[in-house]
Amino acid sequence: MPTHEALRIAQSRSLDLVEITAAAKPPVCKIVDFGKYNYEKQKKEKHQKKNQVVMTVKEIRFNANTDTHDIEFKTKHLRQFILDSHKVKTSVLYKGRMITHPEIGEKLMNEVLEKLTDIAKVESPPKLEGKMLTTYLVPDKHKVQSYKARIAKEQKMKEKVPAAKTENEPAAIKTGNETPAEEEKKDTDKQ
Repeated sequence: MPTHEALRIAQSRSLDLVEITAAAKPPVCKIVDFGKYNYEKQKKEKHQKKNQVVMTVKEIRFNANTDTHDIEFKTKHLRQFILDSHKVKTSVLYKGRMITHPEIGEKLMNEVLEKLTDIAKVESPPKLEGKMLTTYLVPDKHKVQSYKARIAKEQKMKEKVPAAKTENEPAAIKTGNETPAEEEKKDTDKQ
């Protein structure tokens, strides 16, 4: 349809001629109320942005000879990042001549991955790049949900079970006026 014909039709209906796709041959246009069209377009974009999930990448680095306590500590942080829905880059750095024994770093990486398999899946297998062994972990939604449910259930169980009292020991009542010698005498009397 010629442009002047489309404009005449739009004006006769008290509407606007809006170009939808300029790149098409011929360009695609609609006869609509521009205000309403613009509002619907903004609403649709806002809805898409709202449903968009932004996943940030967190990184934890290990040394090839990292101590077991440090491994546990860093793995705890990795677990928290995954539970917070972050993608995680895990790296083992080889310093100096340690690169001649890559099996040490591979063993450490496999140990870390094994501890996180209950909530994450490996996006890319461990790969040696220069002096770094690197892998990416992403949260597995179903595993994370079941893990959180299990933790919540354990918390409820802890709250339900009160601290057990022993019947043989009477409760010691302190008045606050006893001298250290009197307190020691009370302790020896109990025994």
